Parts: sequence; structure tokens; C-alpha cells
Amino acid sequence: MAKLHEKLTAISEAFGESFFKEKVDRIILNNLGFGAEIRPYQKETFGRFIYYLNEYQARPKGMPTQLLFHMATGSGKTLIMAGLIIYLYNKGYRNFLFFVNNTNIIEKTRDNFLNPKSSKFLFTDVLSINGKQIRIKEVENFQSANQDDINVVFSTIQMLHFRLNTPRENSVTYDDFEDKKIVLISDEAHHINVDTKKGNKLTKEELLEQVSWEGTVDRIFNANKENLLLEFTATADLSDPNILAKYENKIIFDYPLSQFRIDGYSKEVKLLQADLEPFERALQAIILSQYRVKVFNKQKLRIKPVILFKSKTIDESESFFEKFTDNIKRLTPKDLEKILANASKFESKQISLSFGKSNVVLSKAFEYFQKNRITLENLAEELKNDFTETKCIVINSKSESEAKQIAVNTLEAENNEYRAVFAVDMLNEGWDVLNLFDIVRLYETRDSKAGRIGRTTMSEAQLIGRGARYCPFQISIDQPLYQRKYDEKVEDEIKICEELYYHSSHNPKYIYELNQALKEIGITPKSVKERELKLKDSFQQTGFFKTALIYLNEKLEYDRSDIFTLDASILPQEFKHHLRTGVTQTTVIYEDPTKQKQSLKIEKESFTLKDFGSTIIRKAIDKLEFYRFNNLKTFFPNLNSISEFVTSEGYLGKIRNIIVDGTRDQLNNISPHTKLQIAIEILKAIEISLQEDKIEYKGSKKFTHYFLKDKIDKKKLLNFADVTGSDAETSKSMKTLGDSSLYLDLSQKDWFVFEDNFGTSEEKHFIHFVDKTYEKLKKKYNEIYLVRNERFFKLFNFEDGKAIEPDFVLYLVNKKPEKSIYYQIFIESKGDQFKDANGKFENSKEGWKQKFLIALKQDHKIEMLWKDKEYIIWGMPFYKKNLEGEFENEFSILL
Repeated sequence: MAKLHEKLTAISEAFGESFFKEKVDRIILNNLGFGAEIRPYQKETFGRFIYYLNEYQARPKGMPTQLLFHMATGSGKTLIMAGLIIYLYNKGYRNFLFFVNNTNIIEKTRDNFLNPKSSKFLFTDVLSINGKQIRIKEVENFQSANQDDINVVFSTIQMLHFRLNTPRENSVTYDDFEDKKIVLISDEAHHINVDTKKGNKLTKEELLEQVSWEGTVDRIFNANKENLLLEFTATADLSDPNILAKYENKIIFDYPLSQFRIDGYSKEVKLLQADLEPFERALQAIILSQYRVKVFNKQKLRIKPVILFKSKTIDESESFFEKFTDNIKRLTPKDLEKILANASKFESKQISLSFGKSNVVLSKAFEYFQKNRITLENLAEELKNDFTETKCIVINSKSESEAKQIAVNTLEAENNEYRAVFAVDMLNEGWDVLNLFDIVRLYETRDSKAGRIGRTTMSEAQLIGRGARYCPFQISIDQPLYQRKYDEKVEDEIKICEELYYHSSHNPKYIYELNQALKEIGITPKSVKERELKLKDSFQQTGFFKTALIYLNEKLEYDRSDIFTLDASILPQEFKHHLRTGVTQTTVIYEDPTKQKQSLKIEKESFTLKDFGSTIIRKAIDKLEFYRFNNLKTFFPNLNSISEFVTSEGYLGKIRNIIVDGTRDQLNNISPHTKLQIAIEILKAIEISLQEDKIEYKGSKKFTHYFLKDKIDKKKLLNFADVTGSDAETSKSMKTLGDSSLYLDLSQKDWFVFEDNFGTSEEKHFIHFVDKTYEKLKKKYNEIYLVRNERFFKLFNFEDGKAIEPDFVLYLVNKKPEKSIYYQIFIESKGDQFKDANGKFENSKEGWKQKFLIALKQDHKIEMLWKDKEYIIWGMPFYKKNLEGEFENEFSILL
């Protein structure tokens, strides 16, 4: 039987990938502080929830709703909670109970929800829903809460159980839940499943949880049939049949760590194992950390890498802290020479826990120091200063001061100088620091037995998963901020800034067990296929390779300086408003409505917004936060004043076709109050149009030339994770007989510049298309070369700056004495999964790419550098094997 999330996925596949994403309410995006950076899977989550709540036919009726968001550590579960709170407020919910088992998570979430000064505050500075300013308030109970506010009770589940069963004055009680509809938000929700696991062996901690929490959540949840229980966790134990049975119709979205990593939202994890004493392993870590500082600084990025030193016990942690700080005070260049010698001899073994093999990173660090004239004396002084005792923090107990709790949860803040954290288990759950780049395991014990992954090893793997959250940065605006960018550029020094290193002693058995645990949680793929893409030597010898150009455009920030008016094309064609007549009428049910006597004559009249008067319009504007002048300036940089916005024909003065219907007497005597309501409705409609149409970037129409040889690699290692459900052809060689069902020995095809191809079936079908068309092309063109784009270059959509990496660029050269023509044709192949519900590409999620490629021919601009050479840039419609005839019609123009 299909689970809920699988049924929803099937709906998405049937109606198109953007089906759920398009359902996301603008109220969510407009009120989240990270609204512009909402990730695709987060939009998918919001869209699924909205669909389930409003449209899903199989949703149980007449009873409370329980849903589980099973999402990877670091995927932004708290952001999802915030967005759902906004949406549910608009649906009439006012009271929210947030509970979790961990005090640290409570403090962190309270800060994220309530503190606008926090760097991780989740909402916009002003929360505005339907033109009304809303407050988020923490309350002790819901009895006296203001029902215009978003009221949140924060509690640990233990404290909630205690409060409900030993009620005190002003505390939350069961009475709070009997006459109000409540949204219960459970973070780290796997902790409330102890009762469900009955019959299985429980740990001592789980037994304690069972005694404390039994029935508490269920009693609250079932108090009102409109209640919602929204559970969030990354680690629901779905291998337990009882838990699986409980949740199979409640998991609304399943986004595992494995997919999170594949999508590029995590750091890549590497293991540096060394047969060294703990302090020397620690010294390796701080050297790497300082190397990262230098690399970040070189790119003018103010990011401070942090190290976690993890001990087995509190005594060991405190003892190592003393030893570490003492040794750092006495650090000498000779200590660093010893580490350098070990690195040079490869006594440290670096293992990729992700893809492929890489150079020993310590050697690269020392090479960097040497190249940049940083002597070991200078490095030792830097480390002594940066890792002094005042820049190290120990946090081993739940009773640690609030200041310490805040410090370890704000390590990314510029005024936080801590570079090293010493801990045992305090930072296991709820710690979401992004600038953790090294974890040093200071003990050597292992607890896996008889081939089973031990509890400690699994918790270490989960800690690595938490530490692998990506630390966002950009070198250029065309790069994604929150995703890895250097997977394919293994030699680039900044790649270390996308990697988390786990430092351990040399223990092959433990390393094997850790690898198994990491595969289990999804941070490493269970199997990897490695393929080498090699540029043909024969192609490298051609005159074409040595001189050929590739023209590419740029992503530019769109400052909207060319906008001088409100664009009428984005506005509704007309605005309608019905005046309530207050009439009541009794009719006979079987009587023909057309024969019934009409008691009132309803007429329509068209108005302009100006007809209501500037005073009414100004009053409407004052009621809506969106129309503050400083916000309007972000949409209309050339706007000079609110008065201009109200009266000018370029702005609100152009609003016409306001169709009002009512009796003639009503239309002749519309009250100021009604005019105000109509004006507010119109302004809200304009706000929605402006928000939806706002563009931050554009792609330049001017194309700049680069040497092709500088853009493509002569040799590149490609890594393919074995992912269930992926294209069967992906990673398979075309030239190896029996490997691919689309065999073609590309090493013998001079027109294909690489030795082989490992792409999807559609990409391979396109290569076959070129092969069978080659003889016709040869009759017209002197040189023909097909270049596979393995993330070598990007183009940017003219309209909004979105990046596209075309699968291929086809060069066709027609040499003539007076002028040679160089066609540069970008081609993208697409499978059926990218079509819309009607089987078309045009209106699908990927449709903009096809539109852009087709527009290239007409809209590109290039500077002519030579009188005897002309470059022409073209794009083609998507190639699809079963639509090859349509593609061939367009392609025939070239013939």
C-alpha cells in the first residue's frame, strides 16, 4: 500500500513537477525573512501541505489532522514551521504549541521566532497578513491570549506534561485546549514515539520518556477536531513496524539526507585518520582551519571556520581542554614541522567519504602557506592568537550558563570569536551551526559488534550529518548561495570550504563501521560509479581547438532603473466589486428562475481609482504595510513621492476598469467607507501582481567571447551515485559494447570532441541523431564539432537571470574566402518527466529554458572582432527522441 508521501509524489508526477510549488501562498513568501531564498524542496513542502489541507480528497474528515515532515538535518525544518504558522494564521488559527525534548532547542527556536535582532530570525521585520500588521508573542497559556496575535507557547515535553498534570496559576492547562483549535508543533518528534515502540526493547532514556509523556500529546491533540499536530524529525525509525504503521498515511514529505546531499545542500564529508596522539590530531585540524581562513579571506569572505573537539566523557573533555590550551600557548615552529613531515610522508590517510580520491589536504595547506610567504614562525603565532583560551569554549553540561548556550548557537556571528568547541554530547540535537568544518574524535573506542552498527558509532554519524550543513557563500552572483559549487573542480583551493573533515585515529575497523553508519543515514552514497571524461588528443591538435571561441552571457543584478511606471500588463484586466443590497427574497424551488419576479434591478458602472479621490487612496495606502515609500522604491526606483504614486498617470492614476455593481441608488451614493474598502481591495491585488513579477536579476543580451580551450577540461572525473529510480543510461559508456543499449564508439567519431559520453538516454539519442545527420552537414560545413557540456559553462535567462547549462554546443563552420561563418548552437535534451500535464514542454517547469534557447537567435548581441569571421549564436527547441521529427524540422534550417 502506497504511503501518503508516495501518493502525493504520484500526483506531482502526473500534473508536473511544479504542481505543488505553484500552490505556495504569497503570504508565506512575503513574510519569511528568507522568502527570496526559499529552496525548491521547501516550496514543495509548503505546496503539499496546502494541497493536503484544502484539496486532498482522502484526507480524514471530522477529526484532528496529524502530519509528519520527515526531512534531513539542516534542510530548514524551523523555516517550514514558521511558514506554516503564517499560512495557518491566515486560515484562522491563532494558538500554537511548540514542544521538544531539549531545552537548548527551545532557546534556539524562541530566538528564531521572536528576536528580530537574531541573525537567524525567520520572519520579516514587519509581519503583514492581508494588510494588517501581526505580532508574534510568547504566552504562558491561551486563555488570556490576544486573538489578533500569533500566540506561541514554548515548552519541553517534560515540562508540558508536568504543567498539565500539576496545574498552577497562569500556567497552561488542559482547559486551554477544550474550546480552542490549536496547532501543535513537535520538533525532534521521534522522541514522542516511545509508546508506539512498546513491545520492543527500550533504552533507559526511552523508558523515562514513556513514564513522563504517556498520553499527554494525544490528550491535547484530540481535544478539538480542528487541531493540527505537525511533527518534524530527520530520524523517524521507520524500520520499526509499529512506527511505520503509525505514520504511513501521515508522512507528507520525505526528504532524506541522501537526497539533500545529492541536491548539493550539504558539505562533502572527508575523513582524515592519523596514527598520532590526540593533540597532534587536534593540531592538524587547526592547521586546516587556518588554511580555510586564508582561502575565505582571499575571496574577501568573512567566514570563521569552527572546530569541534569531541570527547567520550566530561572528565576527558575538561582534561583535554586544559592540555590543548596549555600546548597552544607553548606552540613552536618545530611542532608544525612535525605535522608537515607527517603530511609529506603520507602517514595521514585521507579518505573521501563522498566521491573519488583526492590529494592529501595537509600538504596542500602547507603548499599554500609557502606560496603566500607564511612562514612556520608566522603560522605558529597566528594559531597561538586564534586558538587562545578566550577563543575556546567548553560545553559539557545541561546546566551550562545561558551565555554559553547562546555562544555555541551563534558561532557564525561576526562578534563571536570562538574558534573551537569542546564537548561530549551536549551538541547532538538542535545544534545548527553552519561554519563547523572539522570534528576531532579524541577517543579510540568502538561499540559495533557482530556486524551491527553500535549506538555510539551511529550517533557519531548523525553528528557528522548535522555538521555537514552547507556554509553559504558566493564568489560571483551567478553561483547558487546555498549549494556546493566545486564538486567537479577538485583542484580548486576553495573546494576545502565545501568540505567537513572528521579527524580520527587510524583504526580500519572503526572506519569501516563509520562508513556503514554514514551510508545508513544517507550522508554517503551506498555505491559510486566513477567515470573519466577525456578530451581527444586528436581534437587538441586541431586549429579549431587552438583558436575557437565560445560566446557566453552574464548574470546581472537588475536594479529596475529602467522602470518609470506601473506596468499595466501585469495587472488584472478589470477590478470587480459587488455592493451588498441587503435584499431577501423567497422563491418556489421548482419555478423557472427566469420567470421569477426580480425585486431589484442591478446595474454596473465603471470607475477609475482617481474617481474615489486622493484622500481615500492615501488612507488605503496608510493601512497597507507594502505601500510604505521605502518599499515602493525597491519596485519603482524612479518614484519621487507617495503623491506621485497616487496621482500620476504612470502609477495609480492609470487604474481604470473598476467595475462596481449594485442598485442605481447605491452606485450614485457610494459611501467613503465603501470607497476605502474598494481601494484597499485594488491595492492588495496590485501588491500580489508586483510581488509575483519582481525580478532580482537578468541575463545580459550581450555575449562575451572566451577561448573554448579555457572553458572545457582536458580530463575530468565524473562521479555518479547509484540512485534508485535514476535514468538507467546515466553513467554508462557509449563506446563500451554491452554497457549501454545506445552503443556508439565515439572514439572513432572525429566530430565528437571527447572519447566517450556517460549521459542520460536522451543525451545519447541526440548524439545518435548528429551521427546520422553528419554526412548531410558535411556537404555544407567544413568543420563540425559537438561539445558535451559537463558543467563547463552556463547561460543566463534574459528575463530573470536563471542559469541554464545546455547539454551540448554544436559548432558548424562554413569557411569562405570573403567571410567564414561560425555557428554556435546550444542544445538541451529533455525526457518525458519534464513535460507538463498536457504532455508539452512549453508550459512545464523547464519551459523557460526552451523559450530562452529559441530566443537566442533573435536577441543575442556580440561584438564583431574580425572582418573575415562572423559568429552566430543559435538555440534549438528541446530534443526528445519521440519528438525527433519536430526537432529535425527546426534543425533542417541549418542544412
